[in-house]
Amino acid sequence: MARRLASHDALRGPAVEIRVADTSVRAFSDESVAAAAVASGTRILGRSLKYHRPRTYFCLEGHCSGCLVRLGGVPNVRACLAPCEPGLEVAGQNAFPSAEIDLLGAVDFVFARGMDHHTLMTSSSILNKLTNKIVRQLSGLGKLPAHRPDHGPPEVESREVDVCVIGAGPAGLAAATACARAGRSTLLVDDQLRPGGSLRADPRTGRAVADARLDAVDAAGAEVLARSTAIGFFPEDGGGVLAVAAPARLYRVHAKAWIWATGGYPVNLPIADNDRPGVIAARAVGRLLVEHGILAGDKIALVEVPEVAADIDALAAALTAAGAEVTRVPLARALGVRGRGWASGLDTRDGRVDCDLVAVAALPAPASEGARQQACEVQLDAAGGGYRIVVDPDGRTTTPNVWACGDVTGYMGPARAAQDGDRIAANLCGEVR
Repeated sequence: MARRLASHDALRGPAVEIRVADTSVRAFSDESVAAAAVASGTRILGRSLKYHRPRTYFCLEGHCSGCLVRLGGVPNVRACLAPCEPGLEVAGQNAFPSAEIDLLGAVDFVFARGMDHHTLMTSSSILNKLTNKIVRQLSGLGKLPAHRPDHGPPEVESREVDVCVIGAGPAGLAAATACARAGRSTLLVDDQLRPGGSLRADPRTGRAVADARLDAVDAAGAEVLARSTAIGFFPEDGGGVLAVAAPARLYRVHAKAWIWATGGYPVNLPIADNDRPGVIAARAVGRLLVEHGILAGDKIALVEVPEVAADIDALAAALTAAGAEVTRVPLARALGVRGRGWASGLDTRDGRVDCDLVAVAALPAPASEGARQQACEVQLDAAGGGYRIVVDPDGRTTTPNVWACGDVTGYMGPARAAQDGDRIAANLCGEVR
């Protein structure tokens, strides 16, 4: 079972009360709704849209859709990116009567071999239409908001800067600091609850280092847009504009030069039944421990690929020091996950490992989507399971005035990514006046 560590009490901020699935939960203003739910023992946050299989957090970075909840009457909110506020109401979605006990989950048993609703009851057009209507009622991602918004379209502000850095992980923080110190007007855009990226999930760095590097960005004079998502690049608009969605407004960003430092996504590993709740990214386990002071499980099976072994050494040691029993399993030895409502074991070629959490440590998949909208060339990184941005030795992409650094160009890890961000920023500042 997940539990809070007393060693982090002073870092959590003021205590607040929220309601998760009609249950009062003690949370803290300095943590996400997902972290509060984990610490309270809430395991199932929602159901899959078609088969109503149980779903919960996986990446804790807003990329996996596993923790979509109804928040304050608004559907499809990512609980891992929502801050805890007093009186907040959190509810699961796509379930009846609740996410924990969903009678509609019978669909998964009735159609164990899969369901194509387009071919159901096709002998009669009337029955087929009725079947499709029922299926549409049973599936989906939440219901419309409980209340009509009382505001109009969001305000739109423009920013014109020398350099725009997208992503505030170790590479982005270093690049933004270096550009600002070199006298370039710099804007740093990040979509996480707090900037820092993988620094906030690594026991070797953690919150203190992430906060210090963010302070360095501020001290250098760069502007930071936190909790702000780069939603699209439009090359036909005024020489190219990046649209950024912030909590209260939209931004139109024009820049002389761009740096993509978006890192990589935590991904799952190919083992049987890896979609069960209780199978989460190792980086998410690290984020809970390092950022929130939450031990995600007492007995943790850590499935890993060789390429991340050095980084996982630090995580395994920190989990053990926090009181967890950690069993490391190479991917080549892992077979499948046991348990349905929550992971209860891992079958391996060497026998069963009893556990209450399965953490998967794969190479992150490069988050290259935004750079592709700027026509940057990408290349399949077979080892990392995604498309990395192609750069030359100086960090230039194939698009003029666009650079990239850190894990989005191929996995480096936090230390090397920060060095790369500093190096690429120096190269950029040497060319862009």
